[in-house]
Amino acid sequence: MTTETTSPAGTSLGAEQLGKFLYEMMLIRHFEEKCGELYTKGKIRGFLHLYTGQEACAVGSMAALEERDKVVTHYRDHGHALARGLDPNRVMAELFGKATGVSGGRGGSMHLYDVSKGFLGGYAIVAAHLPLAVGLGMASNMKSEGYVTLCVFGDGSVGEGEFHEALNLSVLWNTPTIFFCENNLYGMGVPFHASLSTEIPKLAAAYNMPAVSVDGMDVIAVHEATNKAVDHARSGKGPYFIEAMTYRYRGHSMSDPELYRLKDEVEEHRQRDAIERLKTQMMEAGQLDEARYQEFAERVDQVVDESVEFAERSPQPGIETLYDHLYKEPSDG
Repeated sequence: MTTETTSPAGTSLGAEQLGKFLYEMMLIRHFEEKCGELYTKGKIRGFLHLYTGQEACAVGSMAALEERDKVVTHYRDHGHALARGLDPNRVMAELFGKATGVSGGRGGSMHLYDVSKGFLGGYAIVAAHLPLAVGLGMASNMKSEGYVTLCVFGDGSVGEGEFHEALNLSVLWNTPTIFFCENNLYGMGVPFHASLSTEIPKLAAAYNMPAVSVDGMDVIAVHEATNKAVDHARSGKGPYFIEAMTYRYRGHSMSDPELYRLKDEVEEHRQRDAIERLKTQMMEAGQLDEARYQEFAERVDQVVDESVEFAERSPQPGIETLYDHLYKEPSDG
C-alpha cells in the first residue's frame, strides 16, 4: 500500500528537500537555545547574538547556492554557518574560544570562518562586509570562476554609507552579488519605521538593481526568491537584491533587556513561526508524520549535545600560538 503525497501549495519541492529544510531549521533553533543557556553559565563569553526566529532566511537562501559559491554575513552568523554546512562541533568550539573552533578560537561568536565551505566570515562592523562582497564578485568575473556571492546583512546596515557604495559599484561593475537583507524590524533597539522613511527594496531599485521583498518566515518563499537571484547573477546579469521580512525572538544580544518592545509583539510574531509553519504544511500534504518529526528532534538533540561535549573537551589555544596569523612578526624592540 502506498500513500499519495502532494507538495505544499506553491512549490514543487519534494518531501526529501522539505524535510532537510525542516531539520536544518530545527537544528539552528536548538543550537541557539543551547548557546543562550551556555552563555548564562559563563561557558560562552563576549557578545552573543542569537538567530532564533530567523531560521528560514538562512536555510532557504543557503540551499540555493552551489559548493563553489561564497557567503559573507553579519555577526548574527551561527544560523548561516550551520545552514551552509559548517561542522556544528567546530562552530560550538569557536563559541567556547577553543583551538578546535572554525577560526581557531580567535573569532568567537561573531567571526565564524571556513574557507572549505566558501563561508568567508561573520563581520562585527555593521555593513563592513558589503564592499567585500562586491570585491568577491569582481574576482569571480576577472578569474571567470562563475561563483556568486551571497551577502547577508540586517536592516541596520541600510543607514551606512557602505550599503549605498556597495550597491552602486556592484551595478556599475556588473558583479554576481546577491544582497540579502534580513529585515527583523529592529536595528539594535531602534524600530525600523523610526530609522528609514522608505521601503528598502526601493533603495536597491534606485541603483537599477532588481529588488524584491519576501516573507522571511517562509523557508519555501525564501528559497524560491534566492534561486531566482542566483540564476540572475550567475547568468551574467549582475547583482540582485532580496529583502526577507523576518523577526528575532530574542533581544539584539544576550545583554539586551528588551525594554523597547512588548512581549505581546514577540508572541504575535511567534504565531508565524517558520518551523511550525513548514511542519504543518508537510503534515497536511502527507509528507511528514509525528514519528518522522520526532526522529528529526532526537537527531537534533544528539548533534547539539555532541557539539557541546566536543567544545568542552577541546583545548584552549596554546600560548605558543599567540603570534600566529599575524601579517608581521613582533619586533624585539
